[in-house]
Amino acid sequence: MAISVGGPRVLLRRLREVMAEPESAQKRLEKVAVSIAANMVAEVCSIYLVRPGLQLELFATEGLNPSSVHKTILNVGEGLVGHIAAEAETLNLPDAQSHPAFAYRPETGEEAYSSFLGVPILRLGRTLGVLVVQNRTQRTYSEEEVEALQITAMVLAEMIIAEGMAATDEGDEPKLGLVSSIHLKATSLAKGIAIGHAVFHEPRVNVEKLIADDTSVEQQRLDAAIISLREAVEKMMHDSDIVRGGEHRDILEVYRMYAYDRGWVRKIEEAISTGLTAEAAVERVQNDTLARLLRQPDPYLRDRLHDFDDLTNRLLRILAGRPATASAEDLPEDAIIFARNMGPADLLDYDRDRVRGLVLEEGGATSHVAIVARALGLPMIGRAENVLQLVDSADPIIVDGDLGELYVRPSRDIEASYAEKLKFIARREAQYAKLRDKHAITLDKHRIQLYMNAGLLVDIDHLDESGADGIGLFRTEFQFMIASKFPRLDEQAAVYRSVLDAAKMRRVVFRSLDIGGDKVISYMNQAEEENPALGWRAIRMSLDRPALLRSQLRALLRAGGGEELDLMFPMVSETDEVIRARELVEKEILFLTRHGYELPSSIKIGVMLEVPSLIWQISALAKHVDFISVGSNDLLQFLFASDRASPRLTGRYDTLSPAFLKILHQIVVECHVHEIPLSLCGEMAGNPIEAMALIGIGFRNISMSASSIGPVKDMVLSLDASALEQELMPRLDDSSKSLRPDLEAFALRYEIPL
Repeated sequence: MAISVGGPRVLLRRLREVMAEPESAQKRLEKVAVSIAANMVAEVCSIYLVRPGLQLELFATEGLNPSSVHKTILNVGEGLVGHIAAEAETLNLPDAQSHPAFAYRPETGEEAYSSFLGVPILRLGRTLGVLVVQNRTQRTYSEEEVEALQITAMVLAEMIIAEGMAATDEGDEPKLGLVSSIHLKATSLAKGIAIGHAVFHEPRVNVEKLIADDTSVEQQRLDAAIISLREAVEKMMHDSDIVRGGEHRDILEVYRMYAYDRGWVRKIEEAISTGLTAEAAVERVQNDTLARLLRQPDPYLRDRLHDFDDLTNRLLRILAGRPATASAEDLPEDAIIFARNMGPADLLDYDRDRVRGLVLEEGGATSHVAIVARALGLPMIGRAENVLQLVDSADPIIVDGDLGELYVRPSRDIEASYAEKLKFIARREAQYAKLRDKHAITLDKHRIQLYMNAGLLVDIDHLDESGADGIGLFRTEFQFMIASKFPRLDEQAAVYRSVLDAAKMRRVVFRSLDIGGDKVISYMNQAEEENPALGWRAIRMSLDRPALLRSQLRALLRAGGGEELDLMFPMVSETDEVIRARELVEKEILFLTRHGYELPSSIKIGVMLEVPSLIWQISALAKHVDFISVGSNDLLQFLFASDRASPRLTGRYDTLSPAFLKILHQIVVECHVHEIPLSLCGEMAGNPIEAMALIGIGFRNISMSASSIGPVKDMVLSLDASALEQELMPRLDDSSKSLRPDLEAFALRYEIPL
């Protein structure tokens, strides 16, 4: 018997009433089964939910033997119900028992029923359970009845998630009335701990109205939204840095393919024609498509799941009139931002007083959003696989940036444990604050200069708070990366002047533009390269485009009028590049002098040593530079031919390997011989154990994130550098993979805090 469009409306209203009743989740589920059976004029309605171990358990039924509830168990793939769960597809059978997949369960008493209609209960492509109706007479259920049951399954999926009845990880048990906790291991990108609530960077739309009042109106809304979606994709393809190729362009090419796929749009149109709203139709097709992609054996097709999901969510936001990102919405006081990936400008759009942490499905430790997160003091983790499909908006969240762990809907015990940990951290920060005005001097009287890295004006606030001796690396490219167009000379100079004023006569080392490679600026043309990290970037680009460099040099010289100006050039691979860069500096000095500008009281020129070839040119460099700063991030990656952004190589090559430490010591010796001031700025300087190793091989000037100053200073004040040197230096010829265990043992023996 076909049912009218009014049938689903009545049923959905009744389901919402049931879900609002103050009863146990089990009671509500039982009432749902009764309501569905009555509305569908079915003699049986059964609800099976997925349990850990790929099993399906009968949770509620109207019509089957009540004693079989919670006792009837089927493996996913077993029987008709198991087949529906495994394949995420609907089964409509006039004679269920004649089907080859039928599995008889005597305790249910279902042998009396012939016709069978079962639909998967899907959410974001994941099967949560199976919804079944049955009748004694042999009949094929109508299309209207199938649609009605599928719509009901969509609503039921939300109830299952809200009640915590969905199995999540292997070993998690569905807990009626409680939301299941999830624990994920990820990669630490910025240290710290954050407790808050989930906010999606690209917000999901919660579809509340499922049944359309007028399907023709819904079709018009869909047509307009599809046009807007395609326009947005085309704009991204042509107006952003994606146009220059690479992985991001490949992703957008997939977006474009989906956006113009008539098959996808036709399926949504067909769903609307059955009586759904445009949003409900999109979500319906999204569920079906995600379920199919999740079951694909081809890893490439499974990877397309994210692309399709992103695009579909974008379409839902257009239909709902929601902003593209959550930064334009009201945030909770303790927002934890979740995203597939983000750029640094995206993060800076958020109200920093409300954001507590950041979680990415992708992202690497040296990505620019990670650098900004560290500058803002936000705990951050990345490489959290499938996290966007496991988390709901407003879920309670704990981000452990120290260990690279994520807790979704944590238990009370875990919450209490982390609350206590935060109190401990606060006490430790108070201890570091007491060290703020102390110099970092080792027990054997070696003065260690601790500088901080910066790149944004917001970073400068941390200069006084951290007790840093100055700014050892100011990344000037960040101003360019977050701008929508090339900053004017006056705008650049104003930023540089603000940094110098905030430093209050403390040293500031400005690094000239380090763009190219993975640092793409949308308004600058840049050719596609197979290996951009080794390509046209930094000083190479600046020398090929001297007007670009001269504009920045002029801004820096004007900003530094009357003060000391320290400037260094990145990615230098041969001495001639320094000579040519200095010539441009001299030209700008002459220009400003002719036009009556006040010049800096002193100008020091340095280079970043991050290309290995420069190690053997230090004697030649001595005639042309005033200082050298080792860029440990790039130097390590180039020495070991190891892409630092590759997740497969994360942790493979240790900064505390004897080989790397020996090379760093060679640089120390060469600079000492030629009387060149030396420093190191990079991730390793901010970790107490690695900073300790740097001191042991002779570094006395290191630069790190502001949050690392306190822990490193605490370590320095307890360190006997001479004792460490005597123990460490003979080990530089070891064949071991890392000296980390030896350094940890040394610290333990001498009670050095790490």
